[in-house]
Order: sequence, then structure tokens, then C-alpha cells
Amino acid sequence: MSNPLIVIPARLGSTRLPRKPLAEIHGAPMIAHVLRRALEADVGPVVVAVDDPAIADAVRIAGGCAIMTRLDHVSGSDRIFEALAAFDPAGRHDMIVNLQGDLPTIPPADVRAALALLDDEAVAIATLATPIADEADKSNPNVVKIVGSPLSETRLRALYFTRARAPHGDGPLYHHVGIYAYRRASLARFVALPASPLEKREKLEQLRALEAGMRIDVALVETAPLGVDAPDDLEKARAALAPRK
Repeated sequence: MSNPLIVIPARLGSTRLPRKPLAEIHGAPMIAHVLRRALEADVGPVVVAVDDPAIADAVRIAGGCAIMTRLDHVSGSDRIFEALAAFDPAGRHDMIVNLQGDLPTIPPADVRAALALLDDEAVAIATLATPIADEADKSNPNVVKIVGSPLSETRLRALYFTRARAPHGDGPLYHHVGIYAYRRASLARFVALPASPLEKREKLEQLRALEAGMRIDVALVETAPLGVDAPDDLEKARAALAPRK
């Protein structure tokens, strides 16, 4: 990996948690906490792709770099691709991490684990998963599962992503962690592809890559970082990030 770049997509609109990137967590907006985790990963520069000046201001106050993007992007992948073109038109950064803006507790080591999978030149996209421990989560459609073929004790090759309980039979089920590392050329190819049939059916954009024959490898991590989607998640994030006494 010669020159990675982390891009954090952050949009103001959220039905379950209005103005989510600006939600306060111990005196700082959530996007500032995600920015800190990204910088702590220490793999390269960090850019926040925003759709509203209020988020841009919050990022700059936190010492980060914000890039304004269009309001009409349908996915975070499209948003980071626009920001990438604006930030690095010369193409110096060849590995791009898409770190979701609602993961304020993600361990920096998880960012590095995703990038490390790109050591194999056959891998187009890398992501993370963790074993599902809660029995209810195994059937919860909001917990996305990865079906993968083991390559080692800590690495899978993704065969499918689904909201259903899968695969059938004895053995672990894996919860997909929504962080991606792309080769730059792979990201460009991905965003140029039309939405695929399975992507539309499952409402999971990563299926577009698999249907197009792009290889996705998965690093297994110990726990899933907290994704903040609703007010109760925000309270959990505040508890997790509370200053130690």
C-alpha cells in the first residue's frame, strides 16, 4: 500500500436521528469523534465528505479537512468518490478507506485491519466482520450477515451479503462491519456500475460488486463497533466515550 486516504461520508439528513453528525458527545459533535478515530489509525490523510456547511464547520473546528459534496448522492460510496476527485485530482492516493461517519467508537486498529487485506493484489475491496454472539441478531434483518469462504482463522473471501439468517447449519454467523477499503481503480469501477438485481432486493450496495465479479475479502475482528442510528445508540456512544475518572 503506497498512499492510503481515509474519506468519511457525512450527511445531515437522518430520519431516525436528525442532524446525526452534529449530535453532541461529551462536548464535541459525533463527526469529530469519528475524525479522531480515523486520525488515530495513522494510515494517511483524512477527509470528511459533507453535504451541509454546518458539518463542514464542525469538521474544521475539530482540525479536519471537509469537502462539500452534492446533496443527491444515493450512497456513501458515491459521496466519497466525488470528494476524492476534488481532494486528489492527480491520483496520488491509490487506496481509499470509506469510514462511515456514525462509528464514533471504532478501534483505529480495525481501520488498519481492513487496509491490510489489500496486500493481495487480487482483492478489489476489503471490509470487516465479527462473529454474532446474540441469538436474536442472527435473525435481525438490520444486522447484515456475511457468507464467506475461510482463507485463514482471521480472513474470509466474501461470497454473499444478506439480511437473512445465513448460512444454514452449524457454525458461526458473521455480522458485517460497514467499513470498506478500496483500490482506487476498484472504487471508480464500482461507482460506475448500475445498481444490481440483488443489491436492489437486499438493499445492500456491496452486492453490486460481487455480482460484477469483484473480489471482496473480509478481516474478522473481535467486536462490532457501535453504529449510531437512533437516540438510544447515541446514549450508548456517550457511555462508551465517557471520560475516565
